[in-house]
Amino acid sequence: MSPEFIKEALRNVRYPGFSRDIVSFGLVKDIRHENGVLTVKIEIQTKDPKIPEQIFKDCHAILDPLPDIGTVKVDIEIKDAPAAASGQDLQGKASIPGVKRIIAVASGKGGVGKSTVSANLAVALAKTGAKVGLCDCDLYGPSVAQMFGTTERPMANEHDEIIPIEAHGLKLMSMGFLLEDRSPVIVRGPMATRYTQQFLRQVAWGELDYLILDLPPGTGDIQLTIVQTVAVDGSVIVTTPQEMALIDARKAVSMFAKVNVPILGLIENMAWFECDHGQRYYLFGEGGGVREAAALNVPLLAQIPIDPQTRERGDAGTPVALIPAAEHPVAAAFEKVAAALAGRIPA
Repeated sequence: MSPEFIKEALRNVRYPGFSRDIVSFGLVKDIRHENGVLTVKIEIQTKDPKIPEQIFKDCHAILDPLPDIGTVKVDIEIKDAPAAASGQDLQGKASIPGVKRIIAVASGKGGVGKSTVSANLAVALAKTGAKVGLCDCDLYGPSVAQMFGTTERPMANEHDEIIPIEAHGLKLMSMGFLLEDRSPVIVRGPMATRYTQQFLRQVAWGELDYLILDLPPGTGDIQLTIVQTVAVDGSVIVTTPQEMALIDARKAVSMFAKVNVPILGLIENMAWFECDHGQRYYLFGEGGGVREAAALNVPLLAQIPIDPQTRERGDAGTPVALIPAAEHPVAAAFEKVAAALAGRIPA
């Protein structure tokens, strides 16, 4: 019973809540079959006791029925602290050379304005004097190229690293820079994972104080690949006020909890629309993000209203956060978010 055979069998064990298996995530550290005893060593990093319990049960369900296997011993070691000296934690996550802090912006759901938040947050952080990069991790619906008004194609340096596009003082990477406007991205899971890792590992980001990761909607393979590939310092959750959006926001929070990424705060986007007479209309309900932040015991970083100029400037490639805070309330809100995040995870 060779280790390769056992490893192939373990590819049927999924990481709980995701479609990807424990072998492809690098969680299986050792396989030994000696004197009628098969020992499988697994290392994971989580604070959720249900995760190792489920993996333990699933491993036995796969391995126990195998012929001539003998006794099966599944040894799961739970790692809960990073190895600070090397810049790489015990589950294989590592920092990106030159990047001091990595912030993931997630929603769990599409259509809540997560990319708009990511773009304007990156601009607001850059306005503090920080060096900032923005990586558009949404391969299927990339929007950073449009939001920053550039169709430039990235080049490679002598080390075969992708040179990020620069616009408005930020370094940018997106699948949108590699495609024509109407070209769809048609890739399956493993290839999507490879592209995502390439954007993180094979881009010459240089020296950055902050790298913002604009995550795709949902809690699937790409999200888990990111948080298990690089050491994310924290996440910002974007939601709209209605319950349908909050349901998915909770799933995003749960995903980050399972992989030990702290929640830096919640942003309630499209919180209201204010007409020319000063009347506010709560089109998606009132205060859902406020209540959810309190229930999760995380900071409410901002309530961002529906604003025509924010949409117009996003379409035009000039994010609203470029406007001085004194001249626009949404720009002021993003500057407050940037200040709050810089205080929580200083560069």
